[in-house]
Amino acid sequence: MSEISMIGLDIAKNVFQVHGVDMNGLVVLRRRLRRGQVEKFFAELPACKVGVEASGSAHHWARVIGRYGHEVKLMPPAYVKPYVKRNKTDGRDAEAICEAMGRPTMRFVLVKSVDQQAALAVHNTRSLLVRQRTMAGNALRAALSELGIVAAQGFKGLRELITRLEAPSEEIPELMRGALVMLAQQWQALDLAERKLEQQITQAARADADARRLMKAPAVGPIIASTVLAKVADPHVFRTARGFSAWIGFNTRQNSSGDKQCSGRMSKQGDRTLRTLLINGASAYLRQAIKRGVTDPWLAGLLARRPYKVVLVALAAKTARIIWAMLVKGEDYRACASVPAAA
Repeated sequence: MSEISMIGLDIAKNVFQVHGVDMNGLVVLRRRLRRGQVEKFFAELPACKVGVEASGSAHHWARVIGRYGHEVKLMPPAYVKPYVKRNKTDGRDAEAICEAMGRPTMRFVLVKSVDQQAALAVHNTRSLLVRQRTMAGNALRAALSELGIVAAQGFKGLRELITRLEAPSEEIPELMRGALVMLAQQWQALDLAERKLEQQITQAARADADARRLMKAPAVGPIIASTVLAKVADPHVFRTARGFSAWIGFNTRQNSSGDKQCSGRMSKQGDRTLRTLLINGASAYLRQAIKRGVTDPWLAGLLARRPYKVVLVALAAKTARIIWAMLVKGEDYRACASVPAAA
């Protein structure tokens, strides 16, 4: 058998498919492996390039295979799919991974460490709790609104509704009140759990030197700083701040042909979680800046000529570029010259 140059590995829960080619691109290996055979197979194999789709458990297998001297490359599944031939099978998936890995313009995903994945697990759990809390709160409001009972937006209004459920009353039938009390207790439990995770994230961010440095930038708090450090394994992968911003999804959607250059709305094709956090952070910062008086000349000029939400997204995109520059250069945030606040 010729020496294997590249391997495409299609991973799953129990059954793995291997597709290997030599230096000339000729197929020299097709094999199906059970989960317990994967590590032993690569331990006995001479060092080569191994391509894997960046899906569930991909980072784990990349770390395991990389321990035996192999160069593991992770690729977004969306970039591998065009190389899959019709009549999808595990073998053709592995072949497509091997083919995609050999493309000179292919974009790869850096392998995350265990610590980075642990931090992401905390963030993902918190995000799930926030969604479930919102669903429980909306369900409680909707049920009470059918009886003409409403409250103001926000936690304060919701807690007023929960207080009204504590004691029996004529306006809320007892059968209904019993069910809504259970819903209110679920909301309170989710709120408590989410706050504990948020406190844990904040403490970890304040104990990390890189996170503390990022938090000096405007519109960046512990949640954003911790998420960036967990998601971005190496900021040098992005050649420019613009590329980092586009990876998050702040670039415009293109529909150009020939001499016609047509730029549309924000593409939203990047990392949704990080983009959402940056926009939320920019929203909180901008709201406070307007109350206290905008001192940033760039922001003041933008507010004077563009709608509020456009300024909001522009500020979030600028924050992403600032974060990239701080990570790459290892420097603290340097504020621009301020101008007197408007009367």
